[in-house]
Parts: sequence; C-alpha cells; structure tokens
Amino acid sequence: MQVELSAGTVEYTDTGGPGPVVVLVHGLLMTGSLWDGPVADLADGHRCVVPTLPLGAHRHPMREDADLSLPGIARLLGEFLSRLDLRDVTLVGVDTGGALVQLLMADGASRVGRVVLGSCEAFDNFPPGLTGKTLVATGKLSPGLFGAFMQQMRLRAVRRLPIAFGWLTKRGDATTAEWVRPLLADAAIRRDTVRMLRAAGADPGFLLEPTERLPSFDRPVLVAWASEDRVMPLDHGKRLAVLLPKGELVEVADSYTLLPLDRPAEFARLIREFTAR
Repeated sequence: MQVELSAGTVEYTDTGGPGPVVVLVHGLLMTGSLWDGPVADLADGHRCVVPTLPLGAHRHPMREDADLSLPGIARLLGEFLSRLDLRDVTLVGVDTGGALVQLLMADGASRVGRVVLGSCEAFDNFPPGLTGKTLVATGKLSPGLFGAFMQQMRLRAVRRLPIAFGWLTKRGDATTAEWVRPLLADAAIRRDTVRMLRAAGADPGFLLEPTERLPSFDRPVLVAWASEDRVMPLDHGKRLAVLLPKGELVEVADSYTLLPLDRPAEFARLIREFTAR
C-alpha cells in the first residue's frame, strides 16, 4: 500500500481487522520488514500498520524540499497517523524508530493511546555505537561516494561487522541484506539518505530538549530493552522507565538492539499482553 504525504510517497502494510491498532516504526537503513516476525504473531487480534519511512532503505524518493531531519521524519510519522485516521494507537518503535516515537510523545501524540519503546536512542546517545557513528560519518560524502562506500554492504562479512549491523542483530542477516538494496540501486535514494544523515549529524542533541517533556506523557509506556544490547545502554531503558509517569521496564534476554529480528515471538507476546491490559 502507499499514501501520499507532504514529503512524498510512503509505503506501508496494513493487516486490517477490528482489533487494537498497532503502528510499528523501524530505524535507520531499515524498512517495515523489520516487523515481519512480530506482525505474523500479532495479526490475529490486532490491526498492524507498518510504514517504511525515508530513513535510507525506502524505495520511493522523497521530494527535493522534504524535511529529512529526524524531527522532520517524526512529524511525517504524525502526518501518517493523521492521514490514515488512526486513533488510540499502540505506537511501537525500536532503534531510531524509538527516537521518532519519543519525539511524538514529547509533542503530545494525541492519536496515541500507549507506547512500546524497544531498545533505542535516548538522551544523548546519538549517533549510537559504531554503527551510528559510521553512518553519520559517511553522510558527509557525496551521494556518489556514499554509494561506492555502501557497495561493501553486499558482503555478509561486512554486514556482520560492528560498524554495520553486527551489533544490532544476532540473527537477522537475511533481512539486513534486503535493506541495503534500494540505496545501492537508486541514485535518488542515495541522495535522500545523504540528506537525512547530514541533517542528523548536524543535530546530534535532537532528543535532549524533547526528553525534558516526556514526563508530561501520561499514557502507559512499556520499555522493552535487550539485556545484551551493545549499542543502546540498558541504563537508558531504566532511566526512561523512571522518567515516564506510567513507564515500566522489561529486559529481554538473548537479543541485541533489533528485538523484532532476534526475539520476534517474545516481542510480540510483550506487545499483546500490553495492549490487553
């Protein structure tokens, strides 16, 4: 499915159905396929809506005047909820998707009834880990040189390095291979990705001021953090759970940052139990 938003065409999947609406948000250089495992478990009893945002693995180039800063993409996510008229949403984010969710929470998120924050950027942790620092650094290259550098990501051995996806997922290499294809094949996607990375690099403290407003978010929040995370500190998950008035922390074992890839059934179970309360 596709929807036309102010920045351009955004693809999404929607399982339909009458159950609670769950909107699932991916991170940098990822697509909505991050959520295939949890959605397979959740679709019986939930309406799962999964956008692919312009974070570097999207297939439709954005307009040249689109705001591709992370705050701009968070506003695009809010526009997506509005355009589809989604209400009382359970908004779920992991990796940079969790940062986008926090930006919406700080602005009130009137269409959101509850939130699940998987392991994600928080406080001053941007760019996070070797992966984030490498990505933001490559954004300083021209789109052509960026594309040449990213050609290495065709190789599994490179994708498994700590500077790539190696510290983000234990088990999701087949999915990460899919994510790099659009920017390798399409110069316009490389242009978007470089614009997004440059904007992110120019504003590394983009979460600091919004974080001060998170205590005003008065709806339930489940903070589900990978206990073995090497990129998103577990202490940040604990701090978020304390900061949020209705926050609670659950640690998930045997996973790196990308819980939907490493522990899809467990993450789906946590979401299902949370929405059922």
